[in-house]
Amino acid sequence: MKRILHLISSMQGKESHSIKLGSTIVEKIQQKYPDSTVEELNLVDAKIPHLTPDVLRTFFIPGDQLTEQEKESIRFSDHAVKQLLAADIIVIGAPLYNFTIHSSLKAWIDHITRAGITFGYGESGPFGKVTGKKVYVAMSSGGVYSEGPGKANDFVAPYLKSFLGFLGMTDLTVVRAEGLKVPGVKELAMEKAIDSIEID
Repeated sequence: MKRILHLISSMQGKESHSIKLGSTIVEKIQQKYPDSTVEELNLVDAKIPHLTPDVLRTFFIPGDQLTEQEKESIRFSDHAVKQLLAADIIVIGAPLYNFTIHSSLKAWIDHITRAGITFGYGESGPFGKVTGKKVYVAMSSGGVYSEGPGKANDFVAPYLKSFLGFLGMTDLTVVRAEGLKVPGVKELAMEKAIDSIEID
């Protein structure tokens, strides 16, 4: 049995290609691991608060020293970290907006980045503590960014590979539905993306 965490960061609702692609990845995982459970978190609907100086400071206070107000201020962060650590497989819907990820996904990343919990410091520098996970990124884009002139403007896949890898999630696969607005490409873009899905 696998525990799947499906994150959604699209503003497009039912019309979203990244949601459709992410859901298809989840379905294929369930086909391979029939007893799997799925927990879905729509980051846009969750209206995740951006970090404030007070919340950041609270991250570094020992739990037994927190006031009730401080505990409440990091409630979402604590829950998000618990969700992440409990999952075996993470599916992240990541549409490309203005060359990068949606702010809701960035806010989630900020809340799960906790010194001493999801990463630590050793003699050789920082190291990730979120290990043993498989990550699939369901990326969608109107243009083509995997190759050609658009590649230099893809700040979605490289960023997620780099930062999630920093936290220890190095087994990451990007599935792209790209060229969704490009004539001659868009007609088969989703079909091509779905056909490319391979579940480890």
